Amino acid sequence: MRQSFVKQSLLASAVFVLTGFPAAAQTDSDAPDDALPGRAVYENFCQACHENAADERAIPFDQLVNLPRQQIEAALGENGLMAPMAASLTADETSDLIDYLVSGQAAEQDQSAWTDTFMCAADNRTVDLTGPETWKTFGVNTEGWRYISEQASGLSQDDIRNLEIDWVIGEPDGFQMSVATANVGDTLFYAGGGNLSALEQDTGCVRWTYRFGEQTRSPLTYGEIGDQKAILFVENERMIHVVNAETGELIWQADGQPLRGDGGDIRPGVILHEDKVLVPISASGVFPNVESCCTGHGALVVLNAEDGSHLWEYHTMEESSPNGLFNDLGQPQQGPSGAPIWSQPTVDVTRNRVLVTTGENTSLPATNTSDAIIALDLDTGEPAWLFQAMVGDAWNAHCRGTDETSGPNCPWHWDEYNIGRDFDFGGAAVIVTSEIDGESVDLVLAGQKSGHLWALRADDGTLEWAQRIGQGTALGGNHWGIATDGETVILTINDPVRPGAPTPRPGVFAFNVSDGTPLWEHSAEADCDDGRGERLVRCESLFGFSATPLIVGSSVIAGTLDGKLFAFDIETGDVLNEIDTTAPLTSINGLPVQGGSIDSHAISAAHGMIVTGSGYARFGQNTGNALIALTPTDGE
Repeated sequence: MRQSFVKQSLLASAVFVLTGFPAAAQTDSDAPDDALPGRAVYENFCQACHENAADERAIPFDQLVNLPRQQIEAALGENGLMAPMAASLTADETSDLIDYLVSGQAAEQDQSAWTDTFMCAADNRTVDLTGPETWKTFGVNTEGWRYISEQASGLSQDDIRNLEIDWVIGEPDGFQMSVATANVGDTLFYAGGGNLSALEQDTGCVRWTYRFGEQTRSPLTYGEIGDQKAILFVENERMIHVVNAETGELIWQADGQPLRGDGGDIRPGVILHEDKVLVPISASGVFPNVESCCTGHGALVVLNAEDGSHLWEYHTMEESSPNGLFNDLGQPQQGPSGAPIWSQPTVDVTRNRVLVTTGENTSLPATNTSDAIIALDLDTGEPAWLFQAMVGDAWNAHCRGTDETSGPNCPWHWDEYNIGRDFDFGGAAVIVTSEIDGESVDLVLAGQKSGHLWALRADDGTLEWAQRIGQGTALGGNHWGIATDGETVILTINDPVRPGAPTPRPGVFAFNVSDGTPLWEHSAEADCDDGRGERLVRCESLFGFSATPLIVGSSVIAGTLDGKLFAFDIETGDVLNEIDTTAPLTSINGLPVQGGSIDSHAISAAHGMIVTGSGYARFGQNTGNALIALTPTDGE
């Protein structure tokens, strides 16, 4: 019985992290062929989760059958995110399963040249990099504020009130529509559908395309490397590409893996700081194989910006070894493992340090580096200080539901350690200077999936203040990060609504930076009227604010899992604008397009424009394939 559960939960984990192809509810025409042998594989190993409405992480079956073959194959392949789960199936079972899931889809077409259909006119394909650099990196500035002034953005609060959808691009095989763009002058850089493209901002037409062929959910970083202006991004969560921003030609590429240990994926993007590229490593055995769980752990790798060569690396723990524990199948376990780095690093220029935030341990023994904020010397990687927000958070994907229903490798099985909650730091730390008791103090701020907002002294990591909204959940609390204008800090809370879960507090919450005083809050509510309930999955439960917010002058921009983009006044919390990105859309590139969940790194800005991805279907959320540009109307 236990082994049957293991295969079910592992394969479910393998597939729910794939994001969905944009599609409406399944119809008879796209239903898979039940006569195929993969149907039995699905029923035996997948159905229990994918047709269980209470399982918030498993993508529903009607979305699952619309995932492109290449995405499923890549995730389950030798170097894929879900390679450990594929190891629990035979090769024939895996092949049969994939064949079954995609059997109802129309014949695949080569989409590698999809940007060719909306190229700019021949005399409008020059990228001019002498204009203002409005958006260079996901955190906006070195300190990771996620704040841009009205002047730099070209957007006043009146403009924000009058934002409307300007143009939309439909990405073929829409996949994790969360990628933050970069903007220089009148060029908007965007990576999606296997291409990095330089778009004319006003019309969305393509000036050049660099084809890399795989998928990405990496925020883009723009900066100077030697005498070239470059765009940096991560392909398929593994390969770093550095591309000439003017011409679209490759400068260099590297996998960025550490020299020791298992290495892993690069879930966020990379940071370019002076002559260094900072690479966070986050794959950590969160989705473990059955035997000898777990071995992976987080790391930070620093490369030479000129050529991608290795400079130094930091590991969140020592290499794993047998820990003396055995799972319910009698298989030996390993540890320590985990403490992945899910977010982009933040550079503390004043102290010549880099700050990283970490997630939970995935096996025992627990370490002091999990669920932590860590300051490292920027030249050597030596730790300067460490703040652990939650001790002993040992959790992995076997921990589903209760101890009785969990897989054999869940650390919950050892009662004395029964405190695993999966309360990662999913977003980056932020550095801000504040006046405290007449003293100018640099603070490090960070949100956590526990619902906490932490403020530490940047000099030594001591706690200055903390606030908590709700009780947190594995997919709730503050999921992807915070934003600040230096005086107010914005904490978004996801907290899905589901039976048996802690009392949810989804919404947007504002606090004073200096002392944590609450300023205002906006409570999220489900909106399933006017056809939204029919076109959204789990409309009554998935409506929280999960994506990292953005502050534009005196306005806060935040997105919801039910596809809405909100704008708030930062002083009062009044709603300035509300835009439904799941409403019917028409693409400028002629492809079918629909919006879905706004999540992860989705929201960015260009001069006079807000840009968002809509359709982040990871964790069974709402599929979509829309890159949406919003500009102000004249208000009439």
